[in-house]
Amino acid sequence: MTQRPDPSQVEDLLAELGPQVLGALVRRHRHLDRCEDGLQEALLVAAQRWPLQGLPTNPRGWLVTVASRRIADGLRSDGARVERERRVLLAQPVDPGVAPPADEAGGPTPVDDTLLLLVLCAHPDLTPASQMALTLRSVGGLTTEEIAAALLVPVGTMTRRLTRARATVTEALEREGTLGQPDLVGRLPVVCHVLYLVFNEGYSATSGLELQRRELATEAIGLTRLLHALVPDDAEVAGLLALLLLTDARAAARTGPGGALVPLPEQDRGRWDRAMIDEGTALLLRTLPAGRLGPYQLQAAIAAVHDEAPSVEATDWPQVLALHRLLDQVAPNPLRTLDRVVAETEVHGTAAGFALLEQVADDPRIAGHHRLAVVRAHLHERCGDRAGAVRWYREAGRRATSTAERNHLLGRAASLDGA
Repeated sequence: MTQRPDPSQVEDLLAELGPQVLGALVRRHRHLDRCEDGLQEALLVAAQRWPLQGLPTNPRGWLVTVASRRIADGLRSDGARVERERRVLLAQPVDPGVAPPADEAGGPTPVDDTLLLLVLCAHPDLTPASQMALTLRSVGGLTTEEIAAALLVPVGTMTRRLTRARATVTEALEREGTLGQPDLVGRLPVVCHVLYLVFNEGYSATSGLELQRRELATEAIGLTRLLHALVPDDAEVAGLLALLLLTDARAAARTGPGGALVPLPEQDRGRWDRAMIDEGTALLLRTLPAGRLGPYQLQAAIAAVHDEAPSVEATDWPQVLALHRLLDQVAPNPLRTLDRVVAETEVHGTAAGFALLEQVADDPRIAGHHRLAVVRAHLHERCGDRAGAVRWYREAGRRATSTAERNHLLGRAASLDGA
């Protein structure tokens, strides 16, 4: 043991080591729910002992050992109970010589344990909602209550969702065995998508009173930083981190008094976080020449053009449009095409915008989405059709599930109608 650390230092260290230890435990024991319970007991013991006795020489190994003992004790207890019940049924005497299964000795870690945990939480057998929740719980360290509050789900519902997700992952581990490096590389896009979803829910909440849920956006950036540190040579992971930084840099300017939504053209750019913009831009500049372009890198490049413009009028719209067209080729998506409609309108006028809009308007994936109505309203407003703009802003407000967005859209309609 080393000299006694400050309790806050212990708390920070345990938060850092938690995902690593859980990944190591899952790799060894495979039962995610048992591993989480064992980890929590080990963390509690460490939080009590380390400030008094000092840090162990190998804190991570200490936690793995203590948690593994708790898991083994639980397995032995369960095994003994099952054996007693079986012997009662068969009227057989208990054989005291039967030894419980020995704990696995482990071996060389095939991949980083935290990366393994991220991949398991994003397992394709889980729904996107369960992937998000399990990632926030197991890797992010959020409590069930915190996740339920952030995702606007009752605690009981979230508890059941996490229980089912753990069971699904445990079953998958039993079926597939330990993941190898090729499996992890193949599943990285799923991990990135989960982190992207977590961030988007934090940056633009899909429902509820608040426009943003800052704890989710912050957690997503932190987890993406961690993923980037684990696979620093992956260009799309770096592109995702750049995208989140360049987007979140505008967070403070997105709301006005009372939490009202402030759209990008009306934002006070002096409130944008220049340090985040500089970091995201530098990361993007290192990433773009490194390999084949992917959707996260291209979205980050678009965000960088917007962030670098001193005003909406000074935005390099031809560059934004070129990037959007390339993005449509690399990763077609009707929601992203709606953003391209705005760029087409800025460069080539409303006729070009309407023409592109009609190409995607019938796509069932966005047919009832409020953003389709928002873009229609924007185009009608741009070409001077005030009545059409009012109609579509009202329709967008009716479709919106976020209270802040709904209020903004209906307010826009009212403003145009009374002008």
